Amino acid sequence: AAGNGDIISSNQNKMKLLISALVISGAAAFAPSMGGRSMTSLDASVVYYSTSTGNTETVAQYIADAAGNGDIQEIGDASESEVAGFDGLIIGAPTWHTGADEQRSGTSWDDFLYDTLPNIELEGKNVAVFGMGDQEGYGDNYCDAAGELYDLFEAKGCKMFGLTSTDGYNHSDSKAERDGKFCGLMMDEDNQYDLSEDRAKAWVEQLKSEGFAF
Repeated sequence: AAGNGDIISSNQNKMKLLISALVISGAAAFAPSMGGRSMTSLDASVVYYSTSTGNTETVAQYIADAAGNGDIQEIGDASESEVAGFDGLIIGAPTWHTGADEQRSGTSWDDFLYDTLPNIELEGKNVAVFGMGDQEGYGDNYCDAAGELYDLFEAKGCKMFGLTSTDGYNHSDSKAERDGKFCGLMMDEDNQYDLSEDRAKAWVEQLKSEGFAF
């Protein structure tokens, strides 16, 4: 027959196993999820860009740094649900197809605007546009693609932010002008690269004052 000590030892072992099981199950309950970004709640803002020479990416980073989130993403890599998952969209493109009525950027934006954007519900989203251009080489079509972004996102019911003065620019014409102002922040890394960072900082402050969802 088992001694009293054996019974106590057996009970102690059972108790240890029970405690271990509770600890493991409790840890699992509080373990962080390893899944992707949750889409159940909206994130604040993102900077979406596409680029041909790298200039638009450079300026996108200036803007993201000024905004304090540092988050820039190539629009060609973005899914519909990801775009819809932000409160605020800062969007920027270069102009490559000068004089074109549509698909003016020559980048991933051209497909996105006409194949993907129509499928996304963006009513009421905060949107601000920036554009890249060359005032000296293409002064008649300065930042035309920014105007295309502005028009198509506005048509989706977005709330547009960040119009700026045309003062300090040397272009002769632009499809990015609305009622005497630019439809966002226009940049020229070819001729005014030394102004870009300060322009980005000032624009972000303007967006904040307008109540943009950062």
